[in-house]
Amino acid sequence: MTEQLKRATISDVADHAGVSRAAVSKVLRNAYGVSPAMRTKVEESMALLNYRPLALARGMRGNSYTLGVFLVDLSNTFFSVLAEGIRDVAEELGYQVLIGQARQGLEAQQKLIEAMVDRRMDGLLLIAPFGPNEELEKLGRSIPVVVLGRHGPAKHFDTVASDDIAGSALIVDHLVSLGHERISMLANTQPDSEPGMPQTVRRHGYDQAMEKHGLARYIDHVPGRWGTESGLEAGRSLAARPLAQRPSALHGGADVSALGAYTALFEAGIHIPDDMSIVGYDNIPATGLPPIGLSTVDQSGVQMGRQAAELLLSRIEGRTHSEHVLVPPRLIVRKTSAPPRR
Repeated sequence: MTEQLKRATISDVADHAGVSRAAVSKVLRNAYGVSPAMRTKVEESMALLNYRPLALARGMRGNSYTLGVFLVDLSNTFFSVLAEGIRDVAEELGYQVLIGQARQGLEAQQKLIEAMVDRRMDGLLLIAPFGPNEELEKLGRSIPVVVLGRHGPAKHFDTVASDDIAGSALIVDHLVSLGHERISMLANTQPDSEPGMPQTVRRHGYDQAMEKHGLARYIDHVPGRWGTESGLEAGRSLAARPLAQRPSALHGGADVSALGAYTALFEAGIHIPDDMSIVGYDNIPATGLPPIGLSTVDQSGVQMGRQAAELLLSRIEGRTHSEHVLVPPRLIVRKTSAPPRR
């Protein structure tokens, strides 16, 4: 987009006026505590920048100053990290954040999203929703939407996701560098996923990395979901395998499932990392606790949440073209990955 076509944003107005974005938001909302001098300064900057507040979708939503955050799994603490980043940006600009959680299943998800729309929220942030892209495109035509976790492209909504191909490659490359060959992955294979879902993309990244290292014969998707219980079940199934068929290392898929597998393997007398290395994905707070020390991939959850909130607010202000952000992942090596026992 050329510079002359770029719409001024709240951040532009704040920079021009030499005030905070929260101050600009207060002026726009006619909030209590704005001095006449502050109001004049902000309004002059708005006029000079030709800033048109809430020109499109926001003007139609009714100025509720409320953002809806949808998620399907409160037990996954990475989602709370994303919500923290969303809340930080929202509070800076005087928005309230309402979080809704739906049970597993498309019908429950759809009902909750419809309830959020009916309550005239200004925009929605959807964390790893299920279902076809066509449904999300339809929703994005009626209300500003940003989806976290799913990969683009899309036309009527924005996406923010970890570069899951690169993240899985970091895990496999690290384990291969330690001398592992038989590397399995806890693959979230239920339900059948859209191509842009993180579980699908991470699985492809694992497959590609194994093939790159000439280890295609050892590709092993341990089925289940990304959750503690499913991780426990996967760990038990690995422990039950004959020793010759057991992997020496495990791509945990997500931290919650990796920690579940860690627990089951420990209970089965399999020592981590002496008997099996494990690397998770997400870098949730529990992974850094000294008794655990889970090696993992960090995808900057707070920053992802902040970027998603920024994108949603620019949608609310009138931006119509879609944007898709890939966050570079970073490997964090702790105590659960080591060379295989010979």
